[in-house]
Amino acid sequence: MGPTLGARSVVGRVLVVDDEPALRRAMSRAIAGRGHEVVEAASGQEAIEQLLPGRFDVVVSDIQMSGLDGMQLLREVRARDADLPVVLVTGAPDIRTAIEATEFGALLYLTKPFELAKLTQVIERAIVLHRDALAKREALQRVDAAAELADNRAELGHGFDRALATLWMAFQPIVRPSDQTTLGYEALVRSRERSLPHPGALIGAAETLGRLPDLGRTIRRAAAGAMPDAPPGALLFVNLHSRDLLDDALYFEAEALSGIAERVVLEITERASLEDVPDFRARVARLREMGFRLAVDDLGAGYAGLTSLTSLEPEIVKLDMALVRGVAASAKQRKLIRSMTALCQDLEISVVVEGVETVEERDVLLELGCEYFQGYLYARPEAPFPTVRW
Repeated sequence: MGPTLGARSVVGRVLVVDDEPALRRAMSRAIAGRGHEVVEAASGQEAIEQLLPGRFDVVVSDIQMSGLDGMQLLREVRARDADLPVVLVTGAPDIRTAIEATEFGALLYLTKPFELAKLTQVIERAIVLHRDALAKREALQRVDAAAELADNRAELGHGFDRALATLWMAFQPIVRPSDQTTLGYEALVRSRERSLPHPGALIGAAETLGRLPDLGRTIRRAAAGAMPDAPPGALLFVNLHSRDLLDDALYFEAEALSGIAERVVLEITERASLEDVPDFRARVARLREMGFRLAVDDLGAGYAGLTSLTSLEPEIVKLDMALVRGVAASAKQRKLIRSMTALCQDLEISVVVEGVETVEERDVLLELGCEYFQGYLYARPEAPFPTVRW
């Protein structure tokens, strides 16, 4: 058991620096005899090489040493660590070095000869002071970190408010090339807030701030508000975060989308487990009773898998654009798309392929049995409602 000061443990790590081997060993034995871990250095330069951050609780050093002396070592210690206690010992005390030692924060200035018992008492007091200084510094850092987090959160909140105030919806058509008809339009959130420059940043801010309901309601109002100008019979595809299913406002008859539910497809991406939504199946059933259709978004991406098909039983699935990129050159991608399309057809689920950008991609996907397409080949997302390029 190491020594204690009152009820507090003071066992620590001590660096002993002296170019006189006999005195260095004597000090080290006395200190180690009190249960401390001791490292010896025969010179100031050797001591500096040992000074890794956080390794020692106290440094004991002679002042008069060849090469780098104790005063120079003290300066080097202070340059690296403002809190590490340094005890200086000397056989030739003078007022100049005593004053300089005080200026650079030496804990004590001991004059040889001294009792080793006194040295160990000083060291144990130094260890306690060091631990206290570290604890205070860590506490201040936590306070500073908390204040910075609060400031950042407040700024994020202000940016999010500005984003909601400038939020608008772009629309991208979903088409059927076989007869050049338009199934509907996906509503894609946009904002003029520069601190949240893309939808991912906006959604991330909403998640961090616990304001997904605010974002979801604003999106649904904006998307529904554009529908009076949509082409007759066109469907509206609206993205839902899985946690939007927990928002009671989604199920209100007066909610923005409820009045046009028969024309709305709610796209759900499994970014959080749907099974973590309480009463998930009952909530989905309620949406269907209201007239909504459901779609699994990004099937084939990292989030959405075949479990989404069994959980949601959707009317529509959207194949992720990652399956489309390079499809003409990848037999594996073609096989995956063909298999997914065939499975959905067997289940009487319509398939929309996202991210179609080239004629080559379109032609390959048509050969694979895909029916509905969405992508830059037909139109970019724009204010309502972009013209389809056939």
